[in-house]
Amino acid sequence: MNEQTAEANPMGSESARRKEGFGLTIQVRLVSDLAKSQAYYRDVLGCKVDDWGHAERGGMIVILQQAVSPDDVRPNAASRKRPDYPTEWEGPDYGWDTFIHVKWDELEPLVEEVRLNGGNIAVEPFSGTHGGLEFKNAYIKDPDGYTLVLGAMRESLR
Repeated sequence: MNEQTAEANPMGSESARRKEGFGLTIQVRLVSDLAKSQAYYRDVLGCKVDDWGHAERGGMIVILQQAVSPDDVRPNAASRKRPDYPTEWEGPDYGWDTFIHVKWDELEPLVEEVRLNGGNIAVEPFSGTHGGLEFKNAYIKDPDGYTLVLGAMRESLR
């Protein structure tokens, strides 16, 4: 591509418009008490937690950071329902801060593990269908009220 072409087409050629893929994405979570949150993610959720605040288990990674003020800790509120999803589902009934995909047969054992470790199961496992898919979710609350959704999905057997 010459200079004149580049000026006329600032996006450049097709290959120049392609973007590199994003890498691993890690959530950063402001917490009211870093030591308490580190203990919760380690002892209740079974995460490997380091002194930096990284909490990791499988593909879930969050970085826990001490908030300056408790007012800075703001779990997500429930989202507005949307009638334009590709299926009849209109969105969740509760706020989601982290959605963690799990295997279908592992959801209940994970919920039971968290419960036995003293975790707050905010919404017990429930299932439903939409768009030819069957889903199963459970909601866990951390000490600051952030909602971690364990979710599994498969093709509907019905």
